[in-house]
Amino acid sequence: MSAESLEIAKTRYQTGKVAFENGQYREAVENLEKASALLAGNSRLGGEVEIHLVTAYEAAGRTDDAIALCERLKRHPFFEISKQARQMLYILKAPKLKRPSEWMTQIPDLGTLPDNELKISIAAKPTKSSVQQKPKPTEPEFVDLSQVNTRDNRFIWVALIAIGLTISYLVWLSFSGTPG
Repeated sequence: MSAESLEIAKTRYQTGKVAFENGQYREAVENLEKASALLAGNSRLGGEVEIHLVTAYEAAGRTDDAIALCERLKRHPFFEISKQARQMLYILKAPKLKRPSEWMTQIPDLGTLPDNELKISIAAKPTKSSVQQKPKPTEPEFVDLSQVNTRDNRFIWVALIAIGLTISYLVWLSFSGTPG
């Protein structure tokens, strides 16, 4: 593998990761597939690219391709890659649970709105002048100590005296026990 093809593969890999993070799964799959084709499949970088490709396949709705790639990556020479592939395969093959409709939030499709309604909804965004200012922090409230119940504080004094007596006794033992 030449240094030039390695740089192209790294560039495609980074582009694919950025596309994935931005929700552009089809573009992510394309870039990661091209990066994977340029790299040796048994290399560490090749394995990392293919692990990202598995997640991009799943996000793009290509679960069968993701499972097939995980099956192949289970036998990867790098332990971390094969371990991650086994974990991902376990998740991909897990049964899909049905979610109640009240757990889901419906996101309206803005593509179905006519152009003029879309412009109105975009123009209705609040401006800086219409946004309320943050309230100023309030000053701390002073507490009248004559009304605070200090009766529970006796325990602290008893504990401090007990600790002091224990330390004094240990010091006395250390000095009295040494032959002089």
